[in-house]
Amino acid sequence: MLEHKKNTYFGTQGKSPWYRWDGTKFDCYIVGVAGGSGSGKTSVSERIIANLNVPWVVVLSMDSYYKVLTSEQKIEALNNNYNFDHPNAFDFDLLLENLKDLKEGKRVEVPIYDFVTHSRQPQTNTLYGANVVIFEGIFALYDRRITDLMDLKIFVDTDSDIRLVRRLKRDIDQRGRDINGVIQQYLNFVKPAFDQHIQPTVKNADVIIPRGLENLVAIDLITKHIQRQLNERRYSFRWELLKKIDYNEELPKTVIVLEQTPQLKGIHTIMRDRDTQRDDFIFYSERLASLVIERGLSEVTVKDHQVTTPLDLPYMGKRCNEKICGVSILRAGGIMENGLRRVVKDAFIGKILIQTDPTTGEPLLHFAKLPNNIHDCYVLLMDAQIATGAAALMAIRILLDHNVPEDRIIFLTLLATRLGLHVISNAFPKVKVCTSMIDPKINEETLFIEPGVGNFGDRYYGT
Repeated sequence: MLEHKKNTYFGTQGKSPWYRWDGTKFDCYIVGVAGGSGSGKTSVSERIIANLNVPWVVVLSMDSYYKVLTSEQKIEALNNNYNFDHPNAFDFDLLLENLKDLKEGKRVEVPIYDFVTHSRQPQTNTLYGANVVIFEGIFALYDRRITDLMDLKIFVDTDSDIRLVRRLKRDIDQRGRDINGVIQQYLNFVKPAFDQHIQPTVKNADVIIPRGLENLVAIDLITKHIQRQLNERRYSFRWELLKKIDYNEELPKTVIVLEQTPQLKGIHTIMRDRDTQRDDFIFYSERLASLVIERGLSEVTVKDHQVTTPLDLPYMGKRCNEKICGVSILRAGGIMENGLRRVVKDAFIGKILIQTDPTTGEPLLHFAKLPNNIHDCYVLLMDAQIATGAAALMAIRILLDHNVPEDRIIFLTLLATRLGLHVISNAFPKVKVCTSMIDPKINEETLFIEPGVGNFGDRYYGT
């Protein structure tokens, strides 16, 4: 399951790539679940999730998209005279926008509706990175624009008496209503809305589930269908990179390599030596990180700025007015954070944890924590090495999904391969990459850079 706090995402299992080797994305799989109020839509959705056993799945409820009520409408709602079961009660435009973004793998801010005060709360729920979105609500299949986004459409058909009992229990226990008010609302609005607007949407469904959660056979068949569809979308990402990219071509113009001075080569000599002690490896790694960061910052936009010296004379210099955010790809990228803090005092810091699946060799996203204002920043994306470029592509894709412009991303790394640099440039041609040195090859069995420095994280952290 995908869990989230504000701009923080982590899953109990890693998320595999949701994009191809050229940077284009796979669409998220969207399931729509409709039915009358109290039909068991949420329970069916949760059962499908449990049966799927697929990481990074979210349930999106239509209840989050009630419109903001005017003062007069709030008075009607408090007197049980406002029709919450009519299509006009929902913000379909915002819902459509959010579903489109989720379909494309982008981050969305989902409103939180307070059923006691009949208003939206100031805070929102942040959703990002779902492989599957199950969207449930009474009008899930009502709007053609929304149903066109769905890969599977389900209608849960439950007896009206059972739906009424469930509605009574929910509204009294969870929404603070009294029994007379719930019954009044049911007779005046809920039942007529079902007959006029909700029941007709059954014609838009691919599958109808009679009896809701009790129909385990139907739910099992639906689960197997979704699993089959998801399996058809998978492919070997990291190994595709080795086949698709011609890394013997001239280096992309967006690649910046530090001047190969004797000092720089001396640092590399110490770091590459297998007999170098860990303390020395840490010292020279951080020194090299500072050099790369300083050079990378030269690509950030600056403006002319005049100051007055202590001698009361003018000096025309340069000033950076941009917000700087460093995002480290854990764990090896974390070694560059100290260097960034030495160079940019007030830099924002984000973290992304990407690890390799030991059985498939695929990169997996496990965790991401990014500043709320990251889309307003120049982002320095940091990792110690770029080998195949698989983790780099995933990290860049995450930033783009959070509305960071491609040309405001600078990738900083201590060591890279030609393959990795061409992979990044091919998928994201506006992203600049700054490295201290380029090694000639990569071992196609171990995926280690050769001659390289070995496992950077193990040598730095002593693991």
